[in-house]
Amino acid sequence: MAQATLRERGRSGAPLAGIFAAIPHPAAAEVTARCGFDFVCIDWEHAQIDRSEVENLVRAVEAGGAAAMVRVPGNDAEAIAAALDSGAQGVLVPRVSSAAEAEAAVRATRYPPDGERGAGPGRASGYGYDIAAYVAGANARILLAVQVETVRAVENIEAIAAVAGVDLVFIGPGDLAVSMGAFGPEGAGRLDAAIRSVIAACASAGKAVGLFRPSADDVPVWRAAGVSLFIVASDSMLLAGSAAALARAVAPPASD
Repeated sequence: MAQATLRERGRSGAPLAGIFAAIPHPAAAEVTARCGFDFVCIDWEHAQIDRSEVENLVRAVEAGGAAAMVRVPGNDAEAIAAALDSGAQGVLVPRVSSAAEAEAAVRATRYPPDGERGAGPGRASGYGYDIAAYVAGANARILLAVQVETVRAVENIEAIAAVAGVDLVFIGPGDLAVSMGAFGPEGAGRLDAAIRSVIAACASAGKAVGLFRPSADDVPVWRAAGVSLFIVASDSMLLAGSAAALARAVAPPASD
């Protein structure tokens, strides 16, 4: 029996756990992928990763045994095509704040008749040798997640969630908190309420929900609230945290 694709699992609301790859080196991506995550999301938006590096990072994630996603730098058809042509099994499109923007992401991700993605001889299609088979099956295999991270997106969440072709709505709480003026502990209650309103709207529309968390501490809480896909921290965050803990452990005791 064929294993379910990342898209099938994501759309169904099956529990999925991933991490951002922010270190622009294949060795880091492969080591991270070997740790047991369902997928690794290459962060082309915020990390110091350029287009020429995305394909090698996708290769490295696959070599490590995880599915490769790419968070593209914006809702741009060329960037989405580049990520998918590299062989990524999904894209995370940031700053989607309206149904029209969600529809643009769908058009860029899907081949006709479901969208407007152009067919090219990239790695995903065997450098052109398998292009017919790839084009025939890509729309059914590629996961499209749109990122809700602004006040306007929360206001428009019912319309965004209703867009056909969007597989999953992913909540970015950091930028959402900034957009709401709710950054920091004093805004935690308002941010929590906004996140829960997005989850409820997606549940009504039958759309799966993803969420970024800086650590796994409250993942059970959000899973119980209806979130099925989590991206937890990043390889660079884990490196910094582990290195800092080690530095504290080996530091000489303070003198009296």
